Amino acid sequence: MIDAKEGLRKTEELRSFLFLTAVMVPVLTVMFIAAYGFVVWFYQILVGGPPH
Repeated sequence: MIDAKEGLRKTEELRSFLFLTAVMVPVLTVMFIAAYGFVVWFYQILVGGPPH
């Protein structure tokens, strides 16, 4: 019985690891880049445009 629970735990850990590395890291990366782009765009609106 203990071996079955241990195997289930390892499977859940592997699934969680794959989800984090294959889904969450790319999503967070894209969100960070989009947020940075938005901040730069908004800054340029407030300051008066791109540098000359």
